[in-house]
Amino acid sequence: MNLNLNLFKIETNHVAPSKGRMLIAEPFLPGSYFNRSIVLLVAHGEKGAVGFILNKKIEYPVNEIMGDFPDFEAHVCIGGPVSTDTLYFLHSLGSLIPGSVHVKDNLYWGGDFDEVKKLISEGLILPNQIRFFLGYSGWDDGQLEDEINENSWLVSEINDEFVMMDRQTKSMWVQAVRDIGGKYSLWEHFPENPSLN
Repeated sequence: MNLNLNLFKIETNHVAPSKGRMLIAEPFLPGSYFNRSIVLLVAHGEKGAVGFILNKKIEYPVNEIMGDFPDFEAHVCIGGPVSTDTLYFLHSLGSLIPGSVHVKDNLYWGGDFDEVKKLISEGLILPNQIRFFLGYSGWDDGQLEDEINENSWLVSEINDEFVMMDRQTKSMWVQAVRDIGGKYSLWEHFPENPSLN
């Protein structure tokens, strides 16, 4: 029986990578960081790209990871393999957090971390308004485009609600693939390691 390998070929004329779009890993992309991951791009330009993995949750709330953090029931995700000893965050609070970088719509990256802690202490930030990440995903100029040309990533639009969901699990990857539809919806049925089948 011949397998139709076009199922795994990503259409090159789909969507170009840019700030505010997501990368969906092809079904067999190896590695603990990027295997079946979804990455939100927060920067993309001549110097490269930066993003955060949305669906690799750590089973500890942020106040257990950071000793001087107020009691807060927001979980943390592994954002990527770069600077894994540093905490980053996305939020929907706009100018309430000075120094924030606008990503798209009502989605922002970073800002004054002391102000975040203060607002959390005052009960002015809810867990569904902010997401935390250990580390980030980074690509040098042209590196991400090379990986896309090698069929490692499918690029798609993403909405704020999807980014801010507290569903940072493998089901997010399945949902993203289903939402794109077409031949990509078949990806979810393939085992992560075909040699074990």
